[in-house]
Amino acid sequence: MINLNMEKKMKLITAEIAKKTPRLYEQSEKGDDAIAYAKFFTPDSSWTWYMTEYDPEQRLAFGYVCGFEKELGYFSIDELKRVRGKMGLPIERDRFFTPMTLREVKKLQ
Repeated sequence: MINLNMEKKMKLITAEIAKKTPRLYEQSEKGDDAIAYAKFFTPDSSWTWYMTEYDPEQRLAFGYVCGFEKELGYFSIDELKRVRGKMGLPIERDRFFTPMTLREVKKLQ
């Protein structure tokens, strides 16, 4: 049975992640050597977001997005909290994700 209360329990951005993730534009010159600090995914779809930078005031992130295309881009954490996949499941943070370079992330995709 699916625990629908997980939506309330899962924090996409924890205080620890917010603290260790560089602010927007701090890794912009690193290219594929930029570090992804968090991974978000739809459990009932194929979309995945790898966050490399984050602005806690705007709750705006930047990173590698794997959806219809694979591209770098900005995404709103508040929007991710509202999005649902095909079966109505919320986006989750991969609690077991280990920070890695975008080069390594791209090899996984």
